[in-house]
Amino acid sequence: MLRILLPLILIALFCGVAPVKAQEASLNAVLETHREMIERPSRRTIGPVLDDLIASKAPGLAVFFESWREKLVWQRQSDGRFFYVRELDDGDLMLIDLDSGAEVEAVAQRDMKNLKPNSGVRAVIASALVQFQLSDPDPERRLEALTALERNADASHLSVLRAAIESETDPVIKARKVRLELLLTIQFGTDQAARIAAIESFSGDADVDVRAALNPLVTTRLEAHKELPDGINIARTLVPGTGIELDAAYQMLVDAGEARPIVPLDARKQALVANIKDGVVGGVPVAELSTQDARDWAYRQLAQSGLVPDLVTEAEQAAALEGHVFVEVYDEPDPAITAAAQSALSQISTTVGLYQVADLALDGLSLASIYFLAAIGLAITFGVMGVINMAHGEFIMIGAYTGYVVQQIIPDYTVSIIVALPLAFAVAFMAGVALERLVIRHLAHRPLETLLATFGISIALQQIAKNIFGTQARPLTAPSWLDGAWVLNDVVSISYIRIAIFVLALIFLGLLLFILNRTRLGLEVRAVTQNPRMASSMGINPDRINMLTFGLGSGIAGIAGVAIGLFAQVTSELGSSYIVQSFMTVVVGGVGNIWGTLAGAGMIGSLQKLIEFFNPSNTLAAQTYMIIFIIIFIQFRPKGIIALKGRAAGD
Repeated sequence: MLRILLPLILIALFCGVAPVKAQEASLNAVLETHREMIERPSRRTIGPVLDDLIASKAPGLAVFFESWREKLVWQRQSDGRFFYVRELDDGDLMLIDLDSGAEVEAVAQRDMKNLKPNSGVRAVIASALVQFQLSDPDPERRLEALTALERNADASHLSVLRAAIESETDPVIKARKVRLELLLTIQFGTDQAARIAAIESFSGDADVDVRAALNPLVTTRLEAHKELPDGINIARTLVPGTGIELDAAYQMLVDAGEARPIVPLDARKQALVANIKDGVVGGVPVAELSTQDARDWAYRQLAQSGLVPDLVTEAEQAAALEGHVFVEVYDEPDPAITAAAQSALSQISTTVGLYQVADLALDGLSLASIYFLAAIGLAITFGVMGVINMAHGEFIMIGAYTGYVVQQIIPDYTVSIIVALPLAFAVAFMAGVALERLVIRHLAHRPLETLLATFGISIALQQIAKNIFGTQARPLTAPSWLDGAWVLNDVVSISYIRIAIFVLALIFLGLLLFILNRTRLGLEVRAVTQNPRMASSMGINPDRINMLTFGLGSGIAGIAGVAIGLFAQVTSELGSSYIVQSFMTVVVGGVGNIWGTLAGAGMIGSLQKLIEFFNPSNTLAAQTYMIIFIIIFIQFRPKGIIALKGRAAGD
């Protein structure tokens, strides 16, 4: 029913945009003159029909084209007249006049024929419909027409688009039309100056559609000529043996019918086998054909007898090559156009390179923010307590699984993330306090035993997570407003999740700086870090500070787990994927220093992305090169970028 009613809807939409003028012809009158072609249309023959229809300026053309494309035009078999129809309750069809939209009469469906153009004809109709859609009162339809042109335009659309620009009132749509008109001018324009001006207007524009329009102007093909003809746009002259391989150059002459083909070895062998008689071929016994020279001699004997084609000698091949000039010719015949295109592409290449550097910097900054979140808690505990906590990654895992559990309870992803962040901090904080009270405090000043104990706890926590949640990855879904990416252009983009993590890292940087520099807890932490004995003599309880510090570092790791879980798979091994980078970040930046951790995260993240840029197919190699660089770095600066003074520095 909707398909039947669509013509009526279209008539209502277009009746105000196609006023009838005295000189306009009747739509049905024009259709009658092309009845046979409309009844049996083809992609090849329908063009003139559409041209006549457009030239007639008949009212309702846009509606007719739309309906015809959607197979909503019917023909009365008794007289061949065309109508829209409306289906009646009894199954009959109410005929609707194409010109006036008035109901004519009800007829049986068997008396009508539905016009069903094939896909090729519908594509041609859609192309003709574009000129009406580009000036449609509805901005959405104009945008749809522009999108269709951007995907698949031809030379006939250029004049239509130019006419539609003048009447466009929406500045955004007009700018898009102007840009598309320039792109089509580059591809299909006939005026040299206009094409060059269009090309120059895109100098430095790194968008893909610009490169797609310019690249065909500098494509080349290889040609061979006895003498260079006039009027060809030569990119360069090729010398056989240097600019082009000898065999490839000779094959070009063979393909052009200007040289004899070289007989391949397999063909020679088959010819020898086919001409063996009484154990002899070409006067040579088969037993003596053990070398290529002997086989070639036998083949030449067969050629002299006219049994096989003669071989092409090196002298004949060289003579053929010397008699021709090999050139690389632009597909675009106008040298001025190719020169302008090359200049524009050169500037675009420079711009793309700069954008790639910016994109690489953004990727490095994004990765650095992740490493900072993962490592800042470790930096605090390592700096204050001197504890090498191999279970730090598991606090990241605990935070990620906390976020997953919260999302099972609170289906709203935005609310669940807001709830999960403080809850992950609380859960990881309590787990960290428990670890410090039960294990770490009993192994004080025994770094090897602490390392082994926390490594064992790491394995135990991973196994507990597997027992509770299974080995399958669990989803931690980001809110819908974090979907997609911030796209600056076709080269530079960064996902909204990465931006959110970067903002979260900045928030925690500011929060930690406030806690350490503006609160009593921070004052006591800094005192214990610099001189625990003196701090104890001033009434500060180092054991309490160690407990709170370890809990704080673990809690921050839990929040990092929620952030990382938004784009990584939440599994029991999630934390172990970041523990190595966390330690490297802390060591490179400077143990126990927030600014050092920030600098270390920036160096590690940028370095990893830089290595991956030059070796994108092997991330393991990138990790290896990064570790080698860090080993070399700490040889020259063993205390890190920003070294602390006090117990951490002494240890």
